[in-house]
Amino acid sequence: MPPNNMSPESEPPIENDGHESRTDDFIVYDINVPYIGLTEETNRTTNYPQYMPSWDPIWFDPLPPFEFHDPALRAKNPSMPNLLSPSAQITHIQPGFGSIVHGVQLNKLSDAGKDELALLISQRKVVAFPDQDMIDDGPAFQQEFMKYFGKPNYQPVSGTIPGFPGFHIIHRSGNVEEITNFLERKSTTTLWHQDVSYERQPPGYVMLGLLQGPEVGGDTVFADTAAAYKLISPVLRSFLDGLFATHSSSNMIAHTRRAGGLVRKDPVDNVHPLVRIHPVTGEKCLFVNGEFITRIHGLKDAEAKVLLDFLLQHIITGHDFQARVKWKPKTIVLFDNRSTLHTAVVDYVSEDSGAAARHIFRLCAMAEKPIPVQKSK
Repeated sequence: MPPNNMSPESEPPIENDGHESRTDDFIVYDINVPYIGLTEETNRTTNYPQYMPSWDPIWFDPLPPFEFHDPALRAKNPSMPNLLSPSAQITHIQPGFGSIVHGVQLNKLSDAGKDELALLISQRKVVAFPDQDMIDDGPAFQQEFMKYFGKPNYQPVSGTIPGFPGFHIIHRSGNVEEITNFLERKSTTTLWHQDVSYERQPPGYVMLGLLQGPEVGGDTVFADTAAAYKLISPVLRSFLDGLFATHSSSNMIAHTRRAGGLVRKDPVDNVHPLVRIHPVTGEKCLFVNGEFITRIHGLKDAEAKVLLDFLLQHIITGHDFQARVKWKPKTIVLFDNRSTLHTAVVDYVSEDSGAAARHIFRLCAMAEKPIPVQKSK
């Protein structure tokens, strides 16, 4: 049942008259995610008003266990003929991972093509598709497309599309006071994480679609957690292989309630291995998170902090296993949430006008329960 403080309105109970009705010490949890309604001017000037964030008072119970069959394992031909026609062109962002594919329209793929798409995402980890007609196909088509890759995830706090709660809307425009307040307390806008890792069966495949963005800036940076794992010493890898961590949405839920935002789900806690086996590639991947991990089992708090700080700094500073995706409108990016960390970069801000408009939707396909190293053996 929903909590008693759940708002009956379609917007969070924070007034938005151009000024934020918040305490002076309030800091936005994630600078990319709006927790309040946007102005009428923003609604008028956006190119995609249907995708403006809305906060519908829907309650979600915990997601029960489900059977997942990875579509990548159904792909029969490693040359991927149903996905990559002779006219398709692939450019790699980095040698080890990350690719840009031209000449493929995702909304025209057959089921066999979608299986090969899943295989390509598993292998390259991040794949960008510019100039996609699917951007204009509407939320119903986009949601149905992603259902092929796993069970939809329903957002507990963030703005969605009315009638389509699987959409997570990222919108940033203006917000001078909010960004200034954030950067007075924070030294960077980056927040390295996997999406929704606190669920029992977190997302495997994730879609991001750019509706509107700045001419320059607003990139998303990805890190290859399989490559990051390989660069750690064998002694430490052996230690990490046996560790498990609790991932929790409790801090996010508490923060949203403090902000006056709408909460659609009780906090979720799940225990996952710190190193997980990718079901398609067989790679060992670090499964760490700068946002949701609250405990490493078997370690004291101080020990866990040192270890997590090391692993996150290893990933954040590891430019030899990072790929930076540059956005253009109508670009769709699909990435493997099991073998990457990512962060948005809010660098499209001026002191006078604040952030330029950046409008993205996200859809997550929930996959398998993370596979520990011990089970793979």
